Amino acid sequence: MKEKFLNWLNIILVADVFLVFLGFGWFAIAVIGDASGVHLGLDLWHKLWIPVFNPAIGILMGGAILSGITSWVSKKLSANR
Repeated sequence: MKEKFLNWLNIILVADVFLVFLGFGWFAIAVIGDASGVHLGLDLWHKLWIPVFNPAIGILMGGAILSGITSWVSKKLSANR
């Protein structure tokens, strides 16, 4: 059960990392385009910050902490046996 949970958690975190990287890439390109006077969706990115990218970063951090805690607890439990 624990291994299946950790496997799903890792799959979700990998997908979330790609979403965060995609958002960062879009932001960087849009900022460069905005500085050049070319509209590349910076306004849309700002509208999506709160409902999409902010929770994605929070889920990524929370999942990484949860993964680390479960790994630490499983090591402690196996060392006590």
